[in-house]
Amino acid sequence: MAVGKEIRTKIGSIKNTQKITRAMEMVAASKMRKTKERMLATRPYSRKIGKIIKHLAHANPEYKHSFLVKRDVKRIGIIVVSSDRGLCGGLNSNLFRKLLGQLAQWDKSGFEVDVCTIGTKAYGFFAGLSKTTVIGHTAKLGDTPHLNDTIGIIKIMLDAYHAGQIDELHVVSNEFVNTMTQRPTVEQLLPIVPSELDEQLSNRHWDYIYEPDAKEVLDHLLTRYIESIVYQGLVENNACEQAARMVAMKSASDNAGNLIKELQLIYNKARQAAITQEISEIVAGAAAV
Repeated sequence: MAVGKEIRTKIGSIKNTQKITRAMEMVAASKMRKTKERMLATRPYSRKIGKIIKHLAHANPEYKHSFLVKRDVKRIGIIVVSSDRGLCGGLNSNLFRKLLGQLAQWDKSGFEVDVCTIGTKAYGFFAGLSKTTVIGHTAKLGDTPHLNDTIGIIKIMLDAYHAGQIDELHVVSNEFVNTMTQRPTVEQLLPIVPSELDEQLSNRHWDYIYEPDAKEVLDHLLTRYIESIVYQGLVENNACEQAARMVAMKSASDNAGNLIKELQLIYNKARQAAITQEISEIVAGAAAV
């Protein structure tokens, strides 16, 4: 039964693969709980400082920071956050697909694009694009990244913005909605866009009281804001990666189980046909004698 042996070998191979995907599913589920807790712990700070900064954009400060001043756009900078590894479904491809649509719009408007990447997949993707320039890259930050791991990338972009080399800065990452849903997002960081406050507040001439002075406070606060948004994008993307990998590995395990059942049925039919043929040959031989 050469055919039966081949099918048995294939079934054994698929079973081994299924064991691997089940193990990866359990590991991803464990990591997802930890990354989700970390993400939820950092969200309040990120959202609160974002609210303060967008509120600040409505004020009329004595010192107008360059991050609050809108420029004529000629060149755009983007920080792209992706995973380092694959086997996480369409997480990275969906992000890149959304970003390609945005890049097409910028290209149509005549804007040039500089890119800093966080994650191996993003670097590999943009290394093959001719219309973008990768000016910074970091990867292998692990499942517990620290804010210091992103400072180098952020500084490259902020220095370029201060020098007038880029006129807008965006961050591109995946937002964790729930275990089954991860939403790719493109968020503008610079210049800071005012929040939609009520008309009465936005038309008033007001400002905060700064201590020690407006320049020192705004220089530090706005930099912390950029760092917090990029870091939040990183931890959100980590949670998205583990959730997407868990779902993908569960789907792979289920598909392997279905394929094993189909092959087992084919094997049983082949084995039954072989037995029937042997019985027929024996009966034919006995009848001939």
